[in-house]
Amino acid sequence: MTIARDHSPLVFTHRALPQRVRFGTGHAARNVASEISDAGALRVMLIASEAKLAMARTVTGSVEPALIWTDVVQHVPAAVAEAARVEAVRAGVDLIVSVGGGSTTGLAKAIALTTGIPIVAVPTTYAGSEATNVWGLTEGARKTTGVDDRVLPGAVVYDAELTLSLPVELSVTSGLNGVAHCVDSLWAPRADPINAALAAEGIRALATGLRGVVADPGGLAGREQAQFGAYLAAVAFASAGSGLHHKICHVLGGTYDLPHAQTHAIVLPYVTAFNVGAAPAAERAIARALDASDAVEGLDALRDDVGAPSALRDLGFDPDRIREAAEIILPQVPASNPRPVDLDSLQLLLGAAADGRSSETLRGR
Repeated sequence: MTIARDHSPLVFTHRALPQRVRFGTGHAARNVASEISDAGALRVMLIASEAKLAMARTVTGSVEPALIWTDVVQHVPAAVAEAARVEAVRAGVDLIVSVGGGSTTGLAKAIALTTGIPIVAVPTTYAGSEATNVWGLTEGARKTTGVDDRVLPGAVVYDAELTLSLPVELSVTSGLNGVAHCVDSLWAPRADPINAALAAEGIRALATGLRGVVADPGGLAGREQAQFGAYLAAVAFASAGSGLHHKICHVLGGTYDLPHAQTHAIVLPYVTAFNVGAAPAAERAIARALDASDAVEGLDALRDDVGAPSALRDLGFDPDRIREAAEIILPQVPASNPRPVDLDSLQLLLGAAADGRSSETLRGR
């Protein structure tokens, strides 16, 4: 007897990263204390920006850090990372607790990259870096990224109360960065059905959460959904790898010093519009997650609802440098991208994003 197949068989290899997640609003101090105790740590390094230091001291509770580091800089300059590493080794640190956004987590990762010191990450934004084994360092106006399991935080403590001080505008751009993790995961080099499932639920949760944050900035329900979605997004991204969107944004951030989350929020609809015509399964997944008939229209509706930024020139990007940026990006474009990418198409994409033109101009070119 022959069984007819009306679909392609599932054949893929999926890698899940080992990490413990403690999720609970109002439980951050208790959960961090448990992680420090479980690790048997005696000399803790606390990393937090000056703006987040009081919050971070509350989160670490009765533990007196052996070292407090507040020099946190966007895109993690290599010199800052090296200085922090030297001090961590000198202080005999055996555990890092990072409290803050992606830059704070990124600095903790940079220290762990060469020292192997374990990390407990306490995120206060929706960046998602805490759930990936991806590191990034900037030197000489170039951002270098890599993958190394030593930088994966062994534990993540999520507490929506810690995001209440995050302004709505930054909540929106940080959350759209999470949506970008999801979208890129649908066509990144190691995309698979598990990543697609995580990404779709991540988009749904983030869209619900961001709309909730905008409607009720002081409420916790929207912020909890946004944190949950950001975690799912990061897990999918860590497994699937970095796609076209992130290659573009890493260059824009590292070379032109554009703000990380805002850059991701602006570029997202342009990469999506560029790719979805050649990726019908991804298009359907994005549209369903956004409860829309079309992926690009669904993203545009979300961006309109939450007041997302729309043009790279508003962040200080000089349109005269579009060709230069495209030339830097092109060699980094993954071969897995569903649509061929060349210098001309990159310039068209960057030009539209620079001016904030409709992303529809990129569809089907």
